Amino acid sequence: MLPEQVRDEIIGVIELVDYFYKVFGFRYHVELSTKPEDSMGSQEDWDRATNALKEALEIKGLDYRINEGDGAFYGPKIDFHLEDCIGRAWQCGTIQLDFQMPERFDLTYVGSDGEKHRPVMIHRVVFGSIERFIAILTEQFAGAFPVWLSPVQVKFLSITNRSDDTIAKMAKDFGKDEIRTESDLRNEKIGYKIREARMEKVPYILVVGDREAENGTVSVRSRSKGDLGTMKPEDFKARIVKEISEKALD
Repeated sequence: MLPEQVRDEIIGVIELVDYFYKVFGFRYHVELSTKPEDSMGSQEDWDRATNALKEALEIKGLDYRINEGDGAFYGPKIDFHLEDCIGRAWQCGTIQLDFQMPERFDLTYVGSDGEKHRPVMIHRVVFGSIERFIAILTEQFAGAFPVWLSPVQVKFLSITNRSDDTIAKMAKDFGKDEIRTESDLRNEKIGYKIREARMEKVPYILVVGDREAENGTVSVRSRSKGDLGTMKPEDFKARIVKEISEKALD
């Protein structure tokens, strides 16, 4: 990246981070970390880089705090701190400018003046530690992930084994639209199966018994809205595909 491109590139990364956090419904605050005592590079480079980060944040209208002396030894950085469901802040995303890697690897480009110059490197992380991010996300939804995030989006429950083949065909058809399904075909009472699926926080439970198999329907139960009655499988599938594409959070 050319030094004069730093501000616009940083703006692009800020927009990327903001997009992802909003998709998950997170609030966050921003810190700008400046030159530490133990650092490398000229003061001119540090001033130029720090000013570029400030300009990018101000252009995007983001409030930020200055974290004096907490930058990396190779350059200043912007840190994004997510707020979890009980108000704790966790540093996740970061945007760091690096003067030293291009120097160490002797990277150059030929500028408009025909001379060789050093580029600037950006290190960017959106989620931070993926384990930390998933833990925050799990707490955020108390395990009841919105349908588009749920590991299992739909669970089919049989009442008797006479509907097993019907369920297998439905599950295969749903899989064509990349809907994540599981089927509970155990010889257990339907009330027991429903309670288990609810404890697993599955967004939608589809019950198929003799009547549903005969009529080509499913009995639909929503985690958030309760019993939705019977539907044609294709009608329910269209509904959930739309919900997944919209990435609704409730």
